[in-house]
Amino acid sequence: MAMTMIKPAMRPLPRAMLIDMDDTILSAYARPEIAWSTITAEFAEELAPLPPQLVATTVLAFAKNFWANADAAWRMKLAEARHLTVKRGFAALAAAGHRALSDDLAIRLADRFTSYREEEMFVFPGAHDAIDQLKALGIKLALVTNGAADTQRAKVERFELAHRFHHIQIEGEHGFGKPEERAYLHAMDALGVTAKDTWMIGDNLEWEVVTPQRLGIYAIWIDVHGEGLPEGSIVKPDRIIRSLRELVPEQV
Repeated sequence: MAMTMIKPAMRPLPRAMLIDMDDTILSAYARPEIAWSTITAEFAEELAPLPPQLVATTVLAFAKNFWANADAAWRMKLAEARHLTVKRGFAALAAAGHRALSDDLAIRLADRFTSYREEEMFVFPGAHDAIDQLKALGIKLALVTNGAADTQRAKVERFELAHRFHHIQIEGEHGFGKPEERAYLHAMDALGVTAKDTWMIGDNLEWEVVTPQRLGIYAIWIDVHGEGLPEGSIVKPDRIIRSLRELVPEQV
């Protein structure tokens, strides 16, 4: 006799959700290797005889190392941070015997990377609808995002997010951000809920999974590109999704 597969019961929806913005609602900063490759190709003539891909790979390595160790204050100074990492990449190339590239070129390359990222941002398909449907179900929603006040507020307005949330919490406006515990506690207080009533959704394992779980929040990691958890990761999200649409009950 054939066995019938029984789907596990879905967890009941919570009273509140805290939702990240960059690379959760918006395609913003993921896959920097593609962006750096594109930008260095644009500057190929000025970088010659260095191959653009060599410059891209070198700068990306310095950028990844920088952000792995950077103080939170640098999140308020993205453009300056990029100036610094490109200059360091250029210095490493010169130290390896390649042609010395100027600081002026480093700044122009970094600024073009910043403008390119802004131009290429978009709302993930279905994200607006999913948020609207969750709100219509009576779920309290907070947008909790790190970054500078002007940069992040501009995205909130540009991508029509303000009216979709009961609470907007931007690191640069509040003076604190993820993974500080008060970032989550403040958002829950603003919504009038406790950890057991709350889900946190986002793409950063430290910010959206580790600390929320420590506080008793149900933590959902969004893996938009389906790449899976990093090799060797000991973090265990309560749930993994690829789109905010997966949070909406099928009957809605």
